[in-house]
Amino acid sequence: MIDTTRLSLFEAASVVARRDFRAILFSRAFVFFLLGPLFPILVGALAGGIGGQVQREAVSTTVALAMSETDSKAMLAAYERLAPQIGIALPALKRETGADAPETILKRPGAAYAAVVSGTLAEPEIAATDSQIARWSGPVTLLAEEAMDGSPGAFPELSTSRVETSTAASRTSRIRTAQAGQLLLFLLMMLLAGMVLSNLVEEKANKVIEVLAAAIPMDAVFFGKLMAMLGVSFVGIAVWGVAGAGIVLVAGEALPSLPEPALGWPMFAALGIVYFALGYLLLGSLFLTIGGMAATVREVQTLSMPVTMMQLLVFFLAAAAITSPGSPLEITAAIFPLSSPFAMLARAAQSDALWPHAVALMWQALCVAVFVRTGATIFRRRVMKSGKGGRAVKGHVGATTLA
Repeated sequence: MIDTTRLSLFEAASVVARRDFRAILFSRAFVFFLLGPLFPILVGALAGGIGGQVQREAVSTTVALAMSETDSKAMLAAYERLAPQIGIALPALKRETGADAPETILKRPGAAYAAVVSGTLAEPEIAATDSQIARWSGPVTLLAEEAMDGSPGAFPELSTSRVETSTAASRTSRIRTAQAGQLLLFLLMMLLAGMVLSNLVEEKANKVIEVLAAAIPMDAVFFGKLMAMLGVSFVGIAVWGVAGAGIVLVAGEALPSLPEPALGWPMFAALGIVYFALGYLLLGSLFLTIGGMAATVREVQTLSMPVTMMQLLVFFLAAAAITSPGSPLEITAAIFPLSSPFAMLARAAQSDALWPHAVALMWQALCVAVFVRTGATIFRRRVMKSGKGGRAVKGHVGATTLA
């Protein structure tokens, strides 16, 4: 037995966390809950359509012109004449004024060119990966013929220079990794965060939460419950991870592979774990706040629906920002607390910069503290009331103990 009147905030939260962790982990319901990941497979199949659209938008259609000033202006003028009739079949053109080699231009960070056209109008040369050469050889030849004002059919002979990869190709492939990370993070959070609400509904019904609220600070109750649920979630993820590893060993090379993220797999996995933890705490604190606003179990279930729908919207916000890193949309998704874990995990797959993650993690931790404090205040005002006059229960419960 533990005397809660002499416990600090951290110690009281630890007591609640241990109590909830043991109660949930060794329950029969948790064993059946571990079978839950079979259902999100349906969600993953539905999200595949959105993922395919993002992949199509992510393919670069910009071709760099590393030609003389006269030839570059002629190519741009030819594009202006043909674009209204041909449209998206033509690549977007951008002149490069430096003296860098085409291979260097393709691999330049941030350029994201699909190909580089050099040489002259009479003898153009395109440098790109095999797939991009096959895609843009015809349009580039057509533009060069139009730029020369030649007779119809007098197309110049286009030479090719193949490169292994380019910034655009690397960016496009890494978007697949970013999408996979976001989808996995979303499914785990939505699947596991519901345990917070289920536990709270049960304890509101049997008045256990009122005993806890009278014995220790509500902030400690909230933090304790969230940490217990987070611990249980990691246990579930570990079980599913072992099962997934078994599937990988059996399937072997039959499973599709993902490109390596910009930060490498170890750092990407570590950030994924941290972002899951903070995202789970943010969503869980909202569910606990809902419990403080609701007077009945039915109200708890009703009020949780808007939060679930909102989480879908913030996931779609972060998913839509994948193709435009550094844009106002992507920055908004990284700043908004509920979408920040998704947006920053996608950035870890596409960029090797570490400092944005340090800032984002501190911001998300601050938001968790604010959410918990706000939720605890609301809960205290709702739960710590009894009697016909609605008088608040005051004072400590002398020598109140918790098992």
